[in-house]
Formats: sequence, structure tokens, C-alpha cells
Amino acid sequence: MRKLSFGLLLMVFGCVAASSATSQANETQPLLELTGARTAGALMIAKTDPSYQVALNGEALAVSDNGIVVFGFERDSEGIQELTLTLADGRQVTQQIELEPRSYVIDRVEGVPQRTVTPDPEQVARARKEAAAVWQARQTFSTRQDFLQPIIEPAQGRISGVYGSQRIFNGEPRNPHYGLDVAAPTGTPVKVVWSGKVVFADEDLFYSGGTIIVDHGQGLTTTYIHLSEVKVQVGDEVEQGTVIGAIGATGRATGPHLDWRVNWRNVRLDPALVLEHF
Repeated sequence: MRKLSFGLLLMVFGCVAASSATSQANETQPLLELTGARTAGALMIAKTDPSYQVALNGEALAVSDNGIVVFGFERDSEGIQELTLTLADGRQVTQQIELEPRSYVIDRVEGVPQRTVTPDPEQVARARKEAAAVWQARQTFSTRQDFLQPIIEPAQGRISGVYGSQRIFNGEPRNPHYGLDVAAPTGTPVKVVWSGKVVFADEDLFYSGGTIIVDHGQGLTTTYIHLSEVKVQVGDEVEQGTVIGAIGATGRATGPHLDWRVNWRNVRLDPALVLEHF
């Protein structure tokens, strides 16, 4: 497996003894290597001693047998985030990550006929059922580490939509956009960005049309939306660069494009930041 090259080394200092009154303030140890942007929507991958326990803001993170830790920050995350490491001898050390502020494109549109922005009850019921199936697929947690490969772009085309943007119709905020949109003609090949295992594949979801979700390990998944073709099925193992589908305008889309998304568990991450840092 390729050794992950980390651009940022966090020097974490022993500062608290879990079961001893003896101060460890003068002991300095590099305990955690971390790569990723320090901002909302960022994916973070850390390398540490596999015997350590790691928590983010008090919530435990999975540490793999080779010491890899994956986590990320929501669209609206801000301020200080705190990593806590519990060492093999019981001592706890902390490192603060201060997130840089972000702003997003907000479009306000007034006078839109309500019927064009609100689906009928039957469509709402269908969409909720489909959303539950997608949510369930994203609960996959495997020991894969395909994300240690340098990432590739899923498709070639014009960037027509970015993470975090939001529309407000008639004063009512809609859900923010959580993907990176790549506009290209229908039929343009869509490739999987890392190797992985297909955990969801459907040709006709109400909102997202042709949709594929691929598991890359440790809670990290990528999603490919509005596809005109779905070339894989659940359970398929796919190598990085495999053509898994084709760009389309299925579901609720105004034109042919790929809506590409990256998730860590249920945290929606910014694909552009993932491309930039991994």
C-alpha cells in the first residue's frame, strides 16, 4: 500500500496524566500526522500510533490497525475543534484545530410559482423512502483504505455548481448544495475516483436519478448523481478509474451534469477540497 504523504505535522504535547499527579509538561512527542484543509467541509486523514485512542470534540474516532484515522467537518462547522488522544499509558493529550471561516454563494429568487419548487405528497413520500435507502448505504463502515491512493477526477467538463451554495425561493431557504457539479454532454464517462466497493446503485431516484455510492473504507464514500447510465451493481469491486456510469440529466436536473459528492459517515464534505489536498 502506498505510504500516505502528509502535508501537515501536528506536534502534540503530553500535558495531562490520566492516573498520576506527576506533570508531563516538559515532555514533547510528535504523536499525530494530519493532512487536509482547516476549514468547513474538509476531509482530514491522520496517522498515529494504532494503540492510541482518538476523539474529535469528545466523540470517539476509529483508529485502524495501521494507525489511520479519518474524519471531516460539516458545511457550517466553525471555530475551534479539539482532538484528544489517549495514549497507551493512559495519559491524554489534546490538539486544537482552528477552522478558517468560509462563505458560500447564496441565490435569492422571488416570484417562483410554488408548484415548481414543492413536490406533491406522493413524490415527497417516494423521495423520503429513497433517502432512507441512501442513508442506510452510507452507514457502511469497512476496513478498506482505498482513499490512500491519490484521488482522480470523476469526469471532464465545466464546473457548474459548487459545494455549500444555496438558493432561497420566495424567502424560503432550500437545502444547500453538497456536491461538485461537472457539466458535460449526456453519455460522458464517469469514473470512480478511488478503488472501492459499490454499496448503492439505482437508475431512477426521484431527486437524483441514476445514483451510485461507492465505499472506500473507514466511513468514507463517494456518490455519483444524475447518471444516464449505471454500469455497476451493489457488491461490485471497482478499481480506481473504472467507468461506472455516464453523465445525464436524470432526476430533478435542469441539464446534463454529474453531481459528485464525498461523505464521511453522515458528514457531507467538499469534493473540491478533497481534490486539492489528496
